[in-house]
Amino acid sequence: MPDKVDEFVIKGLTRDGKAFRPSDWAERLCGVMSAFGSDGRMQYSPYVYPITTAGLKCVVVDVKLGEIEPMAYNFLIGFARDNELQVRDGRIVKRDGTETDPPPVAVIPGE
Repeated sequence: MPDKVDEFVIKGLTRDGKAFRPSDWAERLCGVMSAFGSDGRMQYSPYVYPITTAGLKCVVVDVKLGEIEPMAYNFLIGFARDNELQVRDGRIVKRDGTETDPPPVAVIPGE
């Protein structure tokens, strides 16, 4: 079965390899898509959230956002394009819903 991309990652690097500024850009961008929870605290959207990977700020965007809120999705795509940020595929999910193949069954010698 073919795999499909479940999300993409906007990296805090320009196409020229320079760090994108300001340093809190990922939190600011995700803050635009956040809401206040029942506890009164701000919560990031499950579809757009910041991560740091190898010391680099990034924003993960779930492709489902394009179906749920196309304007928000297009805003994020435009933000990455206008700021010449690098974008890469995120997790790949198999069509059966599993993210990876199950681990092999361990065979214990002597049994």
